[in-house]
Amino acid sequence: MKKQTVKVLTFLAVSGTVFTGCDLLKDLDYTVTPDPLEMHGDSVRVKVDVVFPEKGINKKAYAEITPMLGTHALKPIRVQGEKATGNGNVIQYKAGGKVTYTDIIAYSPDMEACDLVVTGKVFKGSKEKDQIEETKIADATIITPLLVNKDFKVIEAKDQFQRVTEENFSATINYDKGRSVVKSSELRQEDIKAYQDFLAQDVEDDKVKIKTIHITGYASPEGEEDKNNTLSMDRATSAKEASVNLAGKAKNDPCKEDVIYNLKGSGEDYEGFKKALEADTKMNEDDKNLVLRVLETISSPTEREQAMRDMGKTFTYLDRNIFPALRRAEISVVYDQTGFSDEELKALSVSNPDTLNVEELLFTATLTDDLNEKMRLYKIVEERFPNDYRGVNNVGVILYMQNKVNEAKAQFEKAAGIENNAIVKSNLGAIAALEGDRQKAMSLFNEANAGDETNYNKGIINIQNGDYASAVSNFGEDSFNKALAQLLNGDAAAAINTIDNSADAETAQGYYLKAIASARQDKLGAIVDNLKNCFAKDAAYKEKAKKDREFIKYLENAAFTAIVK
Repeated sequence: MKKQTVKVLTFLAVSGTVFTGCDLLKDLDYTVTPDPLEMHGDSVRVKVDVVFPEKGINKKAYAEITPMLGTHALKPIRVQGEKATGNGNVIQYKAGGKVTYTDIIAYSPDMEACDLVVTGKVFKGSKEKDQIEETKIADATIITPLLVNKDFKVIEAKDQFQRVTEENFSATINYDKGRSVVKSSELRQEDIKAYQDFLAQDVEDDKVKIKTIHITGYASPEGEEDKNNTLSMDRATSAKEASVNLAGKAKNDPCKEDVIYNLKGSGEDYEGFKKALEADTKMNEDDKNLVLRVLETISSPTEREQAMRDMGKTFTYLDRNIFPALRRAEISVVYDQTGFSDEELKALSVSNPDTLNVEELLFTATLTDDLNEKMRLYKIVEERFPNDYRGVNNVGVILYMQNKVNEAKAQFEKAAGIENNAIVKSNLGAIAALEGDRQKAMSLFNEANAGDETNYNKGIINIQNGDYASAVSNFGEDSFNKALAQLLNGDAAAAINTIDNSADAETAQGYYLKAIASARQDKLGAIVDNLKNCFAKDAAYKEKAKKDREFIKYLENAAFTAIVK
């Protein structure tokens, strides 16, 4: 609480120099909250309670009081006695009273180490009578929020690389009408030869491991249904026997065992028939449509077959051109394919990158910490896969990490043109934040909602906006910025604990923040110890500590002054 006095004006009368004094305003008390003043967001909020004692203002007087923050004038306030005219705050003569003054002023660097003072003028009627003597009422300004690290994070788009993938190899054995014997001519077909080669590869290649061989037998949709059901299973069985013989020739003993096979007889293949019919380009369209209507409208297999037989030449065409391909057994091999090793990927990415797919290239970039090597790989992705936003975005990430912000921005905007998803929006938000457009940045971060990196970025803007509770919520892992948010939100103890668990536990800025937290806990010994450690890491902090209003109550303390001198 600060006392205020009034300095009497001198004036020149016609008869000579006469000094006169009056008692229009006296003994005002000022209470500033907080003291020292604090910067929040981009501004300094000033709140002053002005207490007028009994008979503290003349009934017909009024005063214009102007607070000054350093060289910056705040808005004036008018107070007046109970009989004065005007629109000021009225103070009763006998009772006195209190006026609460508030204002907000944009922070500027010259406010870091200055005073909040009041001055003004006192009037009676229309004449100026007295001056309010300039009086310091508070210290200014705590600017601890400016310690925030503006290390906005950008996000690399992830690969979908899988070292081991489940793959499928297929082959088909066709049969004569009504038969389930595998013809020797079928074993000479290209897909069966390839199947035998694949069985041999499974033996020789550690990266191929067969898990299951599914064999499904089918019958064409003519003849008795029960017989066709049996026939389809017989075909599956004979195809398995053929597979076992092929496995023997390939010296693949596991594929000779029953346990690896899964046999199924599917009976008459009406679905396959319908697809084959729709794909046929030689059949008369009217006849084709008639057959399709039969398939779609008649549910009984016997009635369907009879309806087709009644079509005469059309049925003959089906029997010669469509049905033979339906009399078959399908072999489907499910196997695990192991991809390239890390070393193989790195080598191929240099010697023959065209052999690698997009997922392999993106994954290979994760195998190095060298930004130039990452850039090389991401540029390959960008060039070879121009419709995949990930290569474009990730080139932008590397440029950002190299402090080439304008180039990174161009990449992120290009990525947005391909796929404007959460990752790209978050990265564009980081650019907007660095450019100082906090509103745009926060809007993009809210749209993105892309996870830890986005929330961290939001936490930085929360601090810049003075929303410390939200900042604490948005910061995830322990970090300097999280500790700063906790300190600003009123929890100095939590801030110290967070710093000690972070990468900044023994950095200059970490020690400095712990010194501030100790000051807020009124722990002189901890202040001194932390500042000593801070200055040992970076002596430049000494000059900051000398004028930092966080330490103002210690500026005359011998232990404090000894380490900052």
